[in-house]
Amino acid sequence: MERLTLWAPYCRSVAALIGDAAHPLEPAGHGWWAADVPDTVREHGYLFSLDGAAGIPDPRSPWQPWGVHGPSHPLDHGAFLWHDDGWRAPPLSAAVIYELHVGTFTPDGTFEAAADYLDNLVDLGVTHVELMPVAEFAGDRGWGYDGVALFAPHHAYGGPAGLKYLVDACHRAGLGVILDVVYNHLGPEGAYAPRAAPYLTGHHRTNWGAAVNFDGADSDEVRRFVLDNAVMWLRDYHVDGLRLDGTHAIADQSATPILEALAERVERLAAELGRPLVLIAENDRNDPRLVRSRQAGGSGLDGVWADDLHHALHAVLTGERRGYYRDFGTLADVAKACRCALVYDGQYSAHRRRLHGRPATGLSGHRFVVCLQNHDQVGNRAAGDRIGQQAGADMQMIGAAVIFFSPFVPLLLAGEEWGASSPFQYFTSVEDERLARQIVEGRRREFAAFGWPPEEVPDPQDPATFARSKLPWAQRPEGPHGRMLDWYRRLIHLRRSAPALCDGDMSGVRTAWDEQARWLEIRRGDLVLLANLADHGLDRPLADGLDDAAILLASKDGCAIRDGAVSLPHRSAAVYGCSIRRRGRASG
Repeated sequence: MERLTLWAPYCRSVAALIGDAAHPLEPAGHGWWAADVPDTVREHGYLFSLDGAAGIPDPRSPWQPWGVHGPSHPLDHGAFLWHDDGWRAPPLSAAVIYELHVGTFTPDGTFEAAADYLDNLVDLGVTHVELMPVAEFAGDRGWGYDGVALFAPHHAYGGPAGLKYLVDACHRAGLGVILDVVYNHLGPEGAYAPRAAPYLTGHHRTNWGAAVNFDGADSDEVRRFVLDNAVMWLRDYHVDGLRLDGTHAIADQSATPILEALAERVERLAAELGRPLVLIAENDRNDPRLVRSRQAGGSGLDGVWADDLHHALHAVLTGERRGYYRDFGTLADVAKACRCALVYDGQYSAHRRRLHGRPATGLSGHRFVVCLQNHDQVGNRAAGDRIGQQAGADMQMIGAAVIFFSPFVPLLLAGEEWGASSPFQYFTSVEDERLARQIVEGRRREFAAFGWPPEEVPDPQDPATFARSKLPWAQRPEGPHGRMLDWYRRLIHLRRSAPALCDGDMSGVRTAWDEQARWLEIRRGDLVLLANLADHGLDRPLADGLDDAAILLASKDGCAIRDGAVSLPHRSAAVYGCSIRRRGRASG
């Protein structure tokens, strides 16, 4: 027998539909219904009929082998044989995170196929794989941010067994796993949960419609739904951390907001499991309270995506000033982001037309995740073009050097490390034709505001859009791609071998720059990064106390130290110093 349960507080009757038979559920208190059903459910799956209506999938379904509209299937989490006893993920303070989309990472686009490529990440120096959302969404291809069956790993990627296989393989390779989860809305197709219970509320609105009901009537079970979901990924799938999508879009006026409750529950789970677990928020408010302790009035999360360094670098490297990039564009912005994590920490934002952010005073840089590229900043461009395609390889190398030299946790987007020629575009495969048209038209309207003509916006529903976004692994070792890959390897090696680059101390970062001459200098301890963004060479005196320094890394031939000065060719970067060279642990 299998035990089935459903929260449906306003229903008069509930039945489980298994094959041709209907099995009534009995009230179990507090709006819950429950029943023991025959083992045939393992073969046929089940749907829930509410008040005699047509069946819907289980909102807590652990497995949807036929997609969001098909029957749910029970799952025995104890059946998988794990090989990661004693595993403990590296701490966030030592992390180099690699964000990937399962469907585009490999030709096959499955969890198991991704496991075959992990050696490349280990060789690069990555410590954590971050998976874009894998909870069941409509269709076979998509970014995953429109998930509707939040407890079920996507069927097209390989379902529950496939995800466990990948996590197990990551741990055996020494890689932690962070999973992107979405708790701010449900997708527009296949969202059956609100038919059963008040998972959504009209009291708050998001960009996607009604908000998740975290603070209204009957919200206790909705909060439990999210807390149980987080625990499931961390406990049953052995995931090491969660990246919480768009937390600024979570509307919750509770005395104990859901993010704080989530941090407390995961902290207890980490103690129960005996291994570290992390929560990282995406949030566009520049609000460091997310990562301050609960005792200090914060949410108690472990990290937050800090976009200001990306925005500042992008604007300087590409010259783009559309949309939110209008708030950036100077080397002073890049320098401040490296020292303070946030450029806008209480300043007026022309893009927002108001004051924005608050200072991150007293926090470690290890609380902030930064990047030169991520799925949003590439995929939410009209053509999904990467930084190298916009600014050129030389500028990408400079940007990467700043990211890895910063006191923050670096994240890179799959393919970035070799300057992949493939774009990363927005793709969907919804079945509802009306919704499909709305997606296409909505994307074109959105990009029109950025100045991109409609004909430049790929059709998300076209399978070719998805196919173009597949990584071209064959080009990885070739010519300029191999040169870019070597640069990323050496940057990561330097970061991991130099104590000055690992301390997360923002107060110890020293910067200098010249807007007209277009050079930027960042010093951390006895190491200095000098970047020349100009179209001509640069000679810059050595930093104080480094008269016997040597070049440790250089993005181009011709970087040298002569007569007490550093000489750089146009559009290049170099790291120089004494300590690493003297220990013999790195070379140019």
